[in-house]
Amino acid sequence: MNKFLASVGLAISLSACGIANAERAVPIPAAAQDVPRSAGLQTAVFAGGCFWGMEAVFERVKGVRAVTAGYAGGTRATASYAQVSTEATGHAEAIKVVYDPAKVSYGTLLRVYFSIAHNPTQLNRQGPDSGPSYRSAIFPQSPQQKAVAAAYIAQLGKAKVFPRPIVTRIESAPFYTAEAYHQDFFDRNPTHPYIMMWDKPKVAAFKAGFPSLAR
Repeated sequence: MNKFLASVGLAISLSACGIANAERAVPIPAAAQDVPRSAGLQTAVFAGGCFWGMEAVFERVKGVRAVTAGYAGGTRATASYAQVSTEATGHAEAIKVVYDPAKVSYGTLLRVYFSIAHNPTQLNRQGPDSGPSYRSAIFPQSPQQKAVAAAYIAQLGKAKVFPRPIVTRIESAPFYTAEAYHQDFFDRNPTHPYIMMWDKPKVAAFKAGFPSLAR
């Protein structure tokens, strides 16, 4: 579903997954396994619903240097919003997070991803948006990230942190940057109906649930 159309339906119940998850400000357990800290900047790629809110949350994490909205899962030729919105490209709306591992670890980013940024139990949907482009997926950038992501999913599943099974997929695909108007959409469009209903609660929940991480 095109999010511009979805934003018109403001009468949608606030009990839908996006708001319900955003209001849960109690962080989930930390990852028992993590990527070893190293010198230099590292990159992480996550998908979990609309990239506007994902980008807004991760931009506020201490140690994150840059966040870019984009697409992952399909080809370069189909990496455009018009094509991805058809739900026939294989792409997911995704974000690329450039972070300093000396200040924030990959496991910590995963903790934010699973607890605040989206609902990992929703299959091919988040909030008012539905379709495979809104799927929950992690695109590891190294074998170490892949191992840590898989171990964390197993850890959370074994602990039954969520009332339903985690449906997050681990995929391998290039990341393609989205159109300029999608970048920093949250900060540039603070009164947009979609931002106010679905994304501002996520940012507020992050600040409440992770005060030591928020900037």
